[in-house]
Amino acid sequence: MRTLLIFIDGFGWGGTDPGVNPQHAYGGDLLRMPGPAEARTGPVAMPRGGWARPIDAVLGVPGLPQSATGQTTLLAGVNAQGALGKHLTGFPNEALRKILLEHSILRRITQQGWSARFLNAYRPRFFDFPREKQLHFSATTVANLAADLPFFTLDDIVAHRSIYQEFTNAELRERGFDVAPLSPAAAGGILGRAAGVHDFVLFEYFQTDKAGHTGELARGCAELEKLVLLVKDSRPSLSQQSILRFAYALPLTRPFADIEMIGRILKSHGLTVSSQPNDKEFWGRVQRILQSCEDLKHRAVKGRNKKKRSETFFSDHDPCHKRLELLRELFFNKNKNVFSIMLAIKRKFYMVKKTGLKNQNFNKIQGS
Repeated sequence: MRTLLIFIDGFGWGGTDPGVNPQHAYGGDLLRMPGPAEARTGPVAMPRGGWARPIDAVLGVPGLPQSATGQTTLLAGVNAQGALGKHLTGFPNEALRKILLEHSILRRITQQGWSARFLNAYRPRFFDFPREKQLHFSATTVANLAADLPFFTLDDIVAHRSIYQEFTNAELRERGFDVAPLSPAAAGGILGRAAGVHDFVLFEYFQTDKAGHTGELARGCAELEKLVLLVKDSRPSLSQQSILRFAYALPLTRPFADIEMIGRILKSHGLTVSSQPNDKEFWGRVQRILQSCEDLKHRAVKGRNKKKRSETFFSDHDPCHKRLELLRELFFNKNKNVFSIMLAIKRKFYMVKKTGLKNQNFNKIQGS
């Protein structure tokens, strides 16, 4: 399962007074928490099928929760304020850095063999600092260093591989950097494409925290309005995700598998995000077939014997392997036509129409 974590700094669960809380004043419902956290003891349904759950940010340590300890706790899964004995603001100190370097979620994910990325891009000056100095930056920076993952640059922003913490690029342009303006929806699309490629993607947004410190309700509402557009477009469509996984599974298309390319191809045919009623069922079946093929790498199939491969290669207990074998034969025998390959497989798992069958004409093949 692929996961996109959008960490929104300064975004909490407060009261419902629209004169105080931007969540209840900005005009939308996607980022609106339903009622005070004090009245909630478990997961609460959110608009559009979401769920929310209140968390005690104090974690047994008296005082006002602060950034350094709170973010370390979220990114490491360790009670950082409890370990420190107090709440700490700003950037992590040496004790918190030690926790992140050992327990960073990015480090733990990559150690398990999964793909992870911290998608925030950094300005050029950051790369002039040695690692020892970079470790004195934000909790997310330390978490990424702990996993030895690369940091994205402004070139990655230009190439739409990453986004800046202020994702419209207005702040970068004010600083004189040559980057084009980016809409919140476009920034969300970049997040979504990354989430379609990697198993875990983290993005940190702290303009909400800056807005909160000003106490200006209008500024808080403006940030939430941008965030809603980002979030809505950050989830790749079911069809795009599934086509991407299918493309990765086939040797012929793996080098060209890219969710942005898939999106362009769909649009060139007049198709956008597919929302047909049977999409979930269709692509769900594709996903299950791919998972079954993946499982073949890790488990033996009942009745199969390597020493008697010719007699046991095809098994009634393994229909997915027969499908995969067909695709394999078609790939490695490009000069043969489909019908001759089907005869070579020697099983009537597929119904083949002989009449009008041409080389690699997949439209004439129907699964039984």
